[in-house]
Parts: sequence; structure tokens; C-alpha cells
Amino acid sequence: MEEALLAWFRTNGRDLPWRRTRDPYAILVSEVMLQQTQVARVIPRYLAWLARWPSVEALAAESPADVIREWQGLGYNRRALNLHRAACRIAADGWPEDLTELPGVGRYTANAVARFALDRPVLPIDVNVRRVLDRSEASFGPAAAHALMDLGATICLARIPRCGECPLASACPSRGKRYEPLRKQGRFEGSFRQRRAVALNLVSERPRRRSSLDEDAVAALAADGLVQVRSGLVSLPD
Repeated sequence: MEEALLAWFRTNGRDLPWRRTRDPYAILVSEVMLQQTQVARVIPRYLAWLARWPSVEALAAESPADVIREWQGLGYNRRALNLHRAACRIAADGWPEDLTELPGVGRYTANAVARFALDRPVLPIDVNVRRVLDRSEASFGPAAAHALMDLGATICLARIPRCGECPLASACPSRGKRYEPLRKQGRFEGSFRQRRAVALNLVSERPRRRSSLDEDAVAALAADGLVQVRSGLVSLPD
């Protein structure tokens, strides 16, 4: 099955900017941005980020406030702080052998950097890869990582897979099956996430009096380290 998958990938694989580099920093940036954010939204932000901060050292030298401002619009802003903290750690001490020691880096992200930057023989398993593995009941090696991701993202879709276009269909025990709709994330409009985003956007423009902001949103942002409160004034972290 792996040979058929790799043949399909050579013709149908996505041309993504982070696939054109082996720089572990650039790949770490892409993987953190891709957490809970669609590829199409990430591409321009990834390119802009690397144009501004092309190295770990450049990012580590930046202030957390400017990192948060640059991240605006990608959502889940704690990722920006974790990426900055990881850069500071790497700039000071080098890349750890176990990448999960870096702030905000879990097993999947560590394996992705290890595979795509350091050529280690590990298979990063994200939600798309897991879906293909579960449905095909097949085993694949690390060389198939990008191909599995693309198959899951474009063909082996969550609810209605496109089995007629799948290179694994002839041997797949799940061929032709449809699946129940996945549980969708709650609407952003009117949610507490939106309230947090509004408060953070206001503070990103300039420091604000705490009394003028959503108190619960400010408390949550402060708990995450995304804002600081001093003498009743809310600002981005120094």
C-alpha cells in the first residue's frame, strides 16, 4: 500500500512552503501555526513571520508584545507566546534532544520537526494521518508522512471520503463507508473566545484601563500571560 501511496503523492502532493526547507526553526513555526488553523490561512502568515524573524535568534530577541501583535488573526494566541518561549530556550541552550521539553511542543509537533527537519525515522501522526491508518488498517513508514497527511486532508475526508480517487481503495476495508458528522467547534461569534480576542485586540493597539475592558476576558488573558495588569492599566507583556 505504501508504494501506491507514494506514487500518488508524487503527482498529487501539495506544494507547501514549509516543505521546501529542512530548517528546524521554520518547520517548528509551521507546525505551531497549523495547530487548529487551516493551511490556506497559515501560508501567508508563515511567510510573513519568517520574513520578519528568519531565525530562532531573531525571534528570541523580539519582545513578547510584538510577537503577540504579529500573531493576531491566527487565534489561540498562547501559541505565539509558547513559540517565543521556545525560541528563547533554543537560542540560549540549543535544540534539546527531546523536543517535547520546549514550551508548547507536544509529541506530534516534536515528531514532525524530527521527521521533516532532522530526518529521524519517526512517523508524525496528526488527525489526518490517524484517520488513514485507522481506515486502511495498514502500516506505513516515516517516508510516507507527507503523503499520509495529504491523503487525509484531500481524499480520505472525515465524513465523506472520496474513495473513487484514493490510491489505497482497492485494498481498503473501509472503502465506500460514510461517517457521522464530526462534532463541530462552538461558534466564535458571541463566544468567550471572541470576547478574549476583542480585549486582546484593544490592548494590542495601546494600553487600556482595566475598567474599560471585559473583566472576565482580561482575567483569562492575564492567566495565560497574554496581558499584564499594573496599577489598573492592561498592556501586552514586556
